[in-house]
Amino acid sequence: MKPPDLHRPGQCQVANDVISLVGDKWSVLVVSKLGQGRMRFSELKRAVEGISQKMLTTTLRGLERDGYVSRTVYPTVPPRVDYELTELGAELLEPVAALGQWAVSNHARVLSARRSYDERTG
Repeated sequence: MKPPDLHRPGQCQVANDVISLVGDKWSVLVVSKLGQGRMRFSELKRAVEGISQKMLTTTLRGLERDGYVSRTVYPTVPPRVDYELTELGAELLEPVAALGQWAVSNHARVLSARRSYDERTG
């Protein structure tokens, strides 16, 4: 299957602008977790293994800024904050899931290619 032509003037810039955020590992994991439903910050922190509080905050802000995630603050003491995918974020789940499935399916091939490369260049 031939990939779409992204080399028309301005298309690479447009694609890179969107992919730069959603292509990082934390954003992909956060979007995947929020695909299961609305979550509080602490729930997300526990669900996304290895992410620091600072990185989760940064990731959520970026996803909110780009319209993938909505943030709802409830006026309680302490304040309760929920995060959930927007319609745009929910649409992102399909390609994220496809990429994740592709990565799992091809992990052994990638490891083999790395070993081969390391042996050649070693």
